[in-house]
Amino acid sequence: MVTAEVDGKEHKESYEKLIFATGSTPIIPPIKGVEIVPGNREFKATLENLQFVKLYQNAEEVIEKLKDNSKHLNRIAVVGGGYIGVELAEAFERLGKDVVLVDIVDTVLNGYYDKDFTDIMAKNLEDHNIRLALGQTVQAVEGDGKVERLVTDKETFDVDMVILAVGFRPNTALADGKIELFRNGAFLVDKKQETSLPGVYAVGDCATIFDNARNEMSYIALASNAVRSGIVGAYNATGHELEGIGVQGSNGISIYGLHMVSTGLTLEKAKAAGFNATETGFNDLQKPEFIKHDNYEVGIKIVYDKDTRQILGAQMVSRDSAISMAIHMFSLAIQEHVTIDKLALTDLFFLPHFNKPYNYITMAALTAE
Repeated sequence: MVTAEVDGKEHKESYEKLIFATGSTPIIPPIKGVEIVPGNREFKATLENLQFVKLYQNAEEVIEKLKDNSKHLNRIAVVGGGYIGVELAEAFERLGKDVVLVDIVDTVLNGYYDKDFTDIMAKNLEDHNIRLALGQTVQAVEGDGKVERLVTDKETFDVDMVILAVGFRPNTALADGKIELFRNGAFLVDKKQETSLPGVYAVGDCATIFDNARNEMSYIALASNAVRSGIVGAYNATGHELEGIGVQGSNGISIYGLHMVSTGLTLEKAKAAGFNATETGFNDLQKPEFIKHDNYEVGIKIVYDKDTRQILGAQMVSRDSAISMAIHMFSLAIQEHVTIDKLALTDLFFLPHFNKPYNYITMAALTAE
């Protein structure tokens, strides 16, 4: 039986199968001055111009405020250097705002890429006049009714708006402790998206998903994973047995024309997961040198296990968006446990309009130890 509030009244509904698709909620960090209006379900802060960016309504509110020139919102601090924080920093700078990006770690996009790659993105941001305040812990957001200052353990920034993008946590409160949870609080599901309660499924950001790189259940909150887990959960809930084949956490970002894509584990994550991991890499032009136009440099890193030789992850960076297609191949390679040695001999087509006969993928694999 499910109990809900409908039009202010308690409503009970029976079910044969139940699917939780409750998503995630923004992390509200223990920072002085950061509070949510009691009872508000749209993450509205008590301090004006302190913004969360989880819901469509949150983004809409920020956009409307920035359109209103009478509010004089010219200095914006973004807290959190993940994908959302970096993309917001670019968007605000393109609107002519003074932007500072703050994060507790010493780099941006931490966890998605290794530091040699994140340093490239950090320089890209700085080259476009975004101030980076990395390795700083936010201690307070201050102001008389509205945002006026952001205080860290190292600096104080005079700002007109603060955006909090420090991550999300699975939204599983409705289960009220009746379903087994993963270590981060997500619903622990099997490959059919079924929870510890028979006939009860969970999909999307509120649930775990099988990680092929780690070969175990994990938590990877991505829209692409939500779509796939939704398909699997729906099939099984309607009596059509289907197991998910797992994911690799493939993702990408494009900031000021710099494209970065990754899949699987970074070298740092692979080592932390217990793999005897190492890396191989290569930098080259996308096309032969005689192609003088629209021919950009590409950097690639492939992470693999020294013992099994299996590919665990890949990262790519370029101003050529065509690299996004190559990451699909690496995603499949991880899923199918392809070795770095087999990749070196994989049949990759060649045409000078597209690539080189000895391209960066082949060369990175051939030079692996």
